Order: sequence, then C-alpha cells, then structure tokens
Amino acid sequence: ALASDIEAMEKKNEHPSSSSSSKSKDARPAKPKKYLRAGGGQVWEDPSLAEWDKNDFRIFCGDLGNEVSDELLAKAFRKYPSFQKAKVVRDSRSNKSKGYGFVAFSESDDYVRAMREMDGKYVGNRPIKLRKSNWKDRNYDVVKKKQKQKAKLGLWG
Repeated sequence: ALASDIEAMEKKNEHPSSSSSSKSKDARPAKPKKYLRAGGGQVWEDPSLAEWDKNDFRIFCGDLGNEVSDELLAKAFRKYPSFQKAKVVRDSRSNKSKGYGFVAFSESDDYVRAMREMDGKYVGNRPIKLRKSNWKDRNYDVVKKKQKQKAKLGLWG
C-alpha cells in the first residue's frame, strides 16, 4: 500500500511543464514548495517546514513539560548569537504539547555550544534532553534515495 500512496502523492505534486504553455512566467503565481515527509510507512505533506530555514542547524528538544511554550523555549536559547527560532510541537486538535520541540541556529558553533551547555538544563519544570535533529532524514526524497540504494544492494524487498 505504501508504493501506491507514494505514487499518488507524487502525481499530486507534479507540475505541468511551463515550456508547453504560451503564457509568460510572470502571469503564473509561484507555487509554494511542498514538503513531503516519510516515516512509519506513510508519506504526508508538512507545510510547517516552510517556516524554517533549510540550511539551519537544528536541535531536537525532548522531555518538555506541558508548561513549556515557544517563548519559554526561545528564552532558554536566546543567549546564543545565531539563535533563529524555537517551536514546541503541539497536537493539532487539543493544542496540548507533545513533549518535544526544536531550536534552530544559523551558525554551527552556537549549535555545538548549545548542545554541550543546555543538555539536561531545566526549561520549565523538567530537565530537557537534546539530540541532533534528524528532520532532513525524513524528507521524502531522502527516504526514496535510501530505498533505491538498499534495493541496489538487495536489502530492500
């Protein structure tokens, strides 16, 4: 079922060739980039990734308490000069915290310092657990590339 889901998502995201159109490029509004994600045997679109710089250095912040907001998480990391953004992931229906979030930096030095200095520090009423974010590994094109490599090696059935 996964292969058919993937094909359906790819078809949905295909764009007609602009070379066959007689209209000028300026007449058509630019379409926002679609962020296809893959994980747990499913493929989905995540428009929230458009809010983030694709070249940032991102930290996964785990074990966050329910009282931790975007602002409180940002306040904990704002002391680093290249701090860009903090986001606590929330349930879309109840708006309750899922207990994790992300922090982004534009410079690798601040990313490394924050990982070293902030892991285990209290943000709200719990010590946070920091890990390197693997958000890029869940991009659909990366997952598809890995599947092709495994298939070449005979590891993918």
